[in-house]
Amino acid sequence: MNDYHGRMNRIVRNVAEQAWRLPLQSSGLWFHGDVRDNFYYASYLFAASLDLEHDPQFNRQEGKRLAEEVLGRVLRLSDRDAKSPMYGHWPLNLEPKPEAASPHVLPVELMGSLMFFFHHKFESGMNEGLAREFEAALEHIYRGGFFRKPLTVCNHHEAKYTAAKLIFGQRFGDKELLEDGKQSLRDTLTLLRREGMAEYGCLPWFWHWTQAFTCALELAEEPEVKQKLHELLDELWSLRASYYLKGAWVGAHSRGWPHDAPRDANVLHDYVQFGDFSLPEEMPRTEYAGFLFHEAPEAARHLALHRSEPAEVRKVLMKSVDGELRKLHSYAYVTEDFAAGGLWERVREFDNEQLRWMFSLPVRLGGKANQLYFFHPGEGYDPSGSDPRHQSEWMEVLYHKNVVLALYPLPELAVASGEEIVGVLPEGEWLYEAEALYGKVDEVYFAIHLSPGTAYDIRAQSGYQQIVCRGDGIALAVEAVSIREAENRGIGQLAAFARQMSGQRPEFKTDGGLEVAYTGWTTEDRLFLKHRGSGSSARMINGAECTFEPYSV
Repeated sequence: MNDYHGRMNRIVRNVAEQAWRLPLQSSGLWFHGDVRDNFYYASYLFAASLDLEHDPQFNRQEGKRLAEEVLGRVLRLSDRDAKSPMYGHWPLNLEPKPEAASPHVLPVELMGSLMFFFHHKFESGMNEGLAREFEAALEHIYRGGFFRKPLTVCNHHEAKYTAAKLIFGQRFGDKELLEDGKQSLRDTLTLLRREGMAEYGCLPWFWHWTQAFTCALELAEEPEVKQKLHELLDELWSLRASYYLKGAWVGAHSRGWPHDAPRDANVLHDYVQFGDFSLPEEMPRTEYAGFLFHEAPEAARHLALHRSEPAEVRKVLMKSVDGELRKLHSYAYVTEDFAAGGLWERVREFDNEQLRWMFSLPVRLGGKANQLYFFHPGEGYDPSGSDPRHQSEWMEVLYHKNVVLALYPLPELAVASGEEIVGVLPEGEWLYEAEALYGKVDEVYFAIHLSPGTAYDIRAQSGYQQIVCRGDGIALAVEAVSIREAENRGIGQLAAFARQMSGQRPEFKTDGGLEVAYTGWTTEDRLFLKHRGSGSSARMINGAECTFEPYSV
């Protein structure tokens, strides 16, 4: 039985109790960094105050009064000047004074639809003043019409526009808007099936897709609209399930916030859907995970929750890059204990927040990292090492099951200036040798082989070790092996694993080119990766060139 109701209620109670304990600022709000957080936390506090099945850790009447005050203050921050170009919008950052903050295009995109949902669900419990504030805010959102835009690139913005067209078109009896929403919904579903989801690895954008369309489904009245929304959400959750490992976001991350690397922390929707990991104390993105739910198809849930056999996931997706539609290829190898993979191609991404490949472990509690990866720092990188994102284009890769090979053919200028390759090692037991590192993290052993002449330093970070590598030509091979698999092969401890893997030393070439050849311990497959210049490489598995023939949308 999928007890998602219990998990949703747990999120509501936890966030509500956090909200109750938070000190109000002089503005009467908790947060000035993002107006939406005030709306989310107040929503949960209000809902928990009305929940008669569970006794909250605060006075119900006082909790409800506080929630109503915060909600009212948030609603009154919208631009209500019908002549303003930002009519129906809210400010995003509220410093230094919320009342003086300028409206921003982002908050209403998702929050506007969620406001409609919240009003619809809880109107009977609101005081008259708050109910009127909601009705007025929804009227201004509709009149402002932020969603009156054509479907062009089918990204997360347009997904939210489409959902809002359906919601507000139905609510205000606007047949033309509703029909536009229906057509946008049909076109979105067609495009998703034909070209894949270019934004899959984007956090929090993927969750904005699911929240927006789940919200629209909760409010939809017409059978055709409900059916198409069911189909679209099934597509999204089936995709999520194929890359899922106990809360982890497996494979390439085309973008993510600092709390998404090197630990998966945006996990509440996964927690509600799958429930195979513990709810973390820290919840950096609450949004509406405690209110909105669409159950994934049974086959998708079974795939996500029963990974007794390893699976290779090969996906094609089309992405618009500088106005040109490019075909990209995503690879993941998912087992019961770990996953590996990433994106074969390098493309420019929003804010360059990407991580092109990684090994993932199930979500870990206590702030411990569950990701392992290496990259050359690029635009936006924080030299302090506390934010291990933002890679450069200088990397070539080969993915094959439980092994990743990576080359870092840095330009001469970068080498001369002493630039570094940075890696993340999840907190665990590690052995450090001159040209290799061996680790035991939860139920997985890792062997990391570094090219000759690579010097490295280890620096402690919160929940992980940062490794900083230097050398003229850096290449590496990483192999992950479950403890269960190692024990079946007679290996019972990390020291024994290190001795075994020291005999699996790759063959590196760093003079006159950069290449690595490696034979996997568990697969016995021979892997070869060579830099050929101008961002191209030769990739071979057991003597055959790697191809993308098995990849599909």
